[in-house]
Amino acid sequence: MDGAVIQLEQFRGSVLLIVNVASQCVFTGQYAQLQSLYETFHSRGLVPLGFPCNQFGSQESKSDASIQEFCSLKYHVSFPMFSKIEVNGIDAHPLYVFLKSNAKGFLGSESIKWNFTKFLVGRDGVVIGRFSSATSPKSLAGAIEKALA
Repeated sequence: MDGAVIQLEQFRGSVLLIVNVASQCVFTGQYAQLQSLYETFHSRGLVPLGFPCNQFGSQESKSDASIQEFCSLKYHVSFPMFSKIEVNGIDAHPLYVFLKSNAKGFLGSESIKWNFTKFLVGRDGVVIGRFSSATSPKSLAGAIEKALA
């Protein structure tokens, strides 16, 4: 979010929980659970990555600086957060093109349906699973434990 270019290479060997996030969504409270998972499992190799997206109901209309401030003050987010991206359509970020093609959604759909869709990626870069917005991050603790083992 500070404008620096981050290569995913720096997360090689980590288990990633990649989430498209938004500040004004019914699921925004999931930031607290994502932060809790980070605090619980970071020392073992879990890194949540937050990617703000404004494609769903314009629920992330803030600037990157405002998003960072919101996440820090309200949810004490300390896991990596990135600049706003698109997750669907012709301008979808290449990371999301990869994630969606490797873990299809409901009925084989590739498109992201809403904010807080989650992708769990193993240490080897293989997508382990895709989880809906309604899936609470804390309910993924078992899958995370397995990926970290």
